[in-house]
Amino acid sequence: MAALVSARVADGRPMVSGKRVNSFTDDEEEAAGLSNVVPFRLESRLRELGGRFEKAPNWASFAVRDGALVTGQNPASSAQVARLVLQALEHPE
Repeated sequence: MAALVSARVADGRPMVSGKRVNSFTDDEEEAAGLSNVVPFRLESRLRELGGRFEKAPNWASFAVRDGALVTGQNPASSAQVARLVLQALEHPE
């Protein structure tokens, strides 16, 4: 997910702008003791870039799809992310 913060569309806007996204949350980073280790809080950065951030309670499995973009909240979301990727491949929007 961190790679998405520098991804841009053809007109230069952030790729996540206006898109439903999620990632490791600020609360999860804090609970894991990573707040002072990571260069930025991913949830906060995605919101700053115009992402429509959605989240579940800490450590829950949660993933969202917005067109071809599929994002998961944390490692527990891997299976759900995989299902949404397959869905996106079978039924592109």
